[in-house]
Amino acid sequence: MDDRKVTTGMGEECGVFGAYDMDGGDVASSIYYGLFALQHRGQESCGIAVTDTYGERKVHAKKGLGLVNEVFDEEALSSLKGNLGVGHVRYSTAGGTRAENAMPLVLNYVKGTLAIAHNGNITNAVKLRHELEYTGAIFQTTIDSEVIAYHIARERLNTKKVEDAVKRAMKKIEGGYALVISSPRKMIGVRDPYGLKPLCIGKRDNTYFLASESCAITAVGGEFVRDVAPGEIVSFTKHGEKSDTSMAAAPKKQARCIFEYIYFARTDSKIDGVDVYHARIVAGKALARSYPVEADLVVGVPDSGLVAAKGYSEESGIPYGMAFHKNSYVGRTFIKPKQSQRESSVKIKLSVIEEVVKDKRIVMVDDSIVRGTTSANIIKMLKKAGAREVHVRISSPPFLYPCYFGTDVPSNEQLIAHSHTTEEIREMIGADSLGYMEVGKLKEMVGDLGYCDACFTGNYPMKVPGKDVSQAFE
Repeated sequence: MDDRKVTTGMGEECGVFGAYDMDGGDVASSIYYGLFALQHRGQESCGIAVTDTYGERKVHAKKGLGLVNEVFDEEALSSLKGNLGVGHVRYSTAGGTRAENAMPLVLNYVKGTLAIAHNGNITNAVKLRHELEYTGAIFQTTIDSEVIAYHIARERLNTKKVEDAVKRAMKKIEGGYALVISSPRKMIGVRDPYGLKPLCIGKRDNTYFLASESCAITAVGGEFVRDVAPGEIVSFTKHGEKSDTSMAAAPKKQARCIFEYIYFARTDSKIDGVDVYHARIVAGKALARSYPVEADLVVGVPDSGLVAAKGYSEESGIPYGMAFHKNSYVGRTFIKPKQSQRESSVKIKLSVIEEVVKDKRIVMVDDSIVRGTTSANIIKMLKKAGAREVHVRISSPPFLYPCYFGTDVPSNEQLIAHSHTTEEIREMIGADSLGYMEVGKLKEMVGDLGYCDACFTGNYPMKVPGKDVSQAFE
C-alpha cells in the first residue's frame, strides 16, 4: 500500500481525535488543539471534519499535506461550523504520501454521512478490498481505512443503528485499529479486540472527547475519564454514553503495542493505567542493571531517550546531563525519503553541547536502532565534540521482524539487527559498548498489561500475511 516501499526509518503511527459538544458549540478549534498535541504521531497530513447535529447535518471538512498549523489557519477553523467532529494526523503506514489519502474520510451514502479517522493497519485489507471491488465498489484512495469505511456503510444498510454496523464490520476486519467515527448524530470510538492501538475518553463541561492519547485531552482543558477497553465500541449521543464490549478478546489475549511506552506516546500521557514517563524510567533502570559500565555522564537522545536516560542515571548513580540541543522546528528524520537526506537532517535536528561531553565517558541512551545510520552519526558528533568513550544503551530489544499493525518497522532486510550481531552493530555505529533492553524485562515497564512485542520476538498476537501488507496495494 505504501508507494515508498517502506524506505523511511522508524515510522510513526497516526493520531485520532473526536469532539462532541452536547450544548451545540463549535468543536473545530478544540479538535485543532487536540491534533496539535498529537502531532508527534504523524506529520505528513492532517484533517478535520465537522457536522452540526442540530442543523442540516452536512459535513464540512478540510484536510491537506503538512503539519496541523500549516494546514489550518484561523479562517479555515472558523469556516468549520459544527458541534460534532473528528480529526486526524497521519504518518503513512499504508497508502503513501498523497493528498487524497489524508483523513478523516468522509462518506456520503444512503443513510447519511460518516466521517472516519483511523489509526492502525488492517492485515486482511487486500482481501477485503478485492471482494468489494468485485461487487462494484470504487475506491478514491489507496489506504486500508477506506475498506473499513465501506464495510461500515454496507452493514449500515441492514442494521438499525450505526453501532451495530460497526460491530459487524469489526467481525470482518483483522489487525490493529483505533477508530473515531461521526455519524449525523453520534460520535463513536472503536478499539481493536487486542488493544493494539490506544484510545481514551475525556470530558470538559458538556463536551466529550475521544483521543489517541490522554495528553490531547489535557491540551483542550478536558478531564481524562477512562481508556476505551480493547474490543469496546463506545458511542456518544445527546442522551449520553453507551458501551458495547461484546467484541473484546479475553484479557490474556490483549496485546497493546509495547512501542507506545518505549517511543510513540508523549511522555506526559497515560495509556491503560500506565504512565509513559514511569515506564521509561523503569526501562532505563533495567538497562543499568543489565549493562553497567564505568562512565562520567548519562545522556539521552531527545525526545524519547531522555526519560530512560534519567532512569539509567538513578539506578547507576552516574550523573545525568543534557548533551544535545534539539531544534524543535525540524520534522522528524524518518519523514525524509532518501538515506542521504535522513543523514544530513540529523545534524540539522541535533547539535552536541561540547562543554558537557568534552573529555568524558558517556552513556548514551536511545529508544531504538533501526538501520544504525542515525546512531552512527550521533556517536560521531559526540566524539568530535571530545567525548572519550560512548557507551550506547537502547531501551528496546533489537528489531528483528516487521510490524503489520500500523507501525512502519521496515522489512527484515533493512533492519540492521536482522543480519548483524550486537557486536557487529556496535562496531558499525562506532560505540565503545552496546546493550539492548532484554525482551524478558519489557514486562517491568507495563506490569500485568498484555502487550505485543512481535517486532522483537516474531510472536504475533494473530495470523499475519506472508507478504508485507504495506506494499500490497501498489
